[in-house]
Amino acid sequence: MNDFDFLTGTWNVANRRLVKPLSGSDEWDEFPGTTVDTRHFAGAANFDEIVFPTKGFSGLTLRLYNPATELWSIYWASSARGVLDLPPMVGRFDGPRGEFYADDSHQGTPVRCRFVWTVHGPDSCRWEQAFSVDGERTWETNWTMDFTRA
Repeated sequence: MNDFDFLTGTWNVANRRLVKPLSGSDEWDEFPGTTVDTRHFAGAANFDEIVFPTKGFSGLTLRLYNPATELWSIYWASSARGVLDLPPMVGRFDGPRGEFYADDSHQGTPVRCRFVWTVHGPDSCRWEQAFSVDGERTWETNWTMDFTRA
């Protein structure tokens, strides 16, 4: 239940987001972020706020561990929209890699969404988001965040 303990602290985040997901475009928008992450419930909960200074909005992430299922649920909210995105992403870690999934939509198109967390060490990790529209046969990565400890 302590899978996200690695994230506790303050981080600089290099974001790379696909401008037009699911369009065949390969145009990326790159921008900075900073995040502060805190540990709660003896490691069974994790919370962060990320600020995107050049974008004019912030985001909040709440991660909760369910000991009965041994799965994490990841919830996201953006200051730009002011609502909690549902459904949560659900999954687990296997060593330094965690995979989390949910059914969602992107601009009206149903998608399978995947988050991948990869821990590179105590001062470096990576998050990425991808969409699948073909039953998980193929994935289009549309946002990556490379974290370095501040």
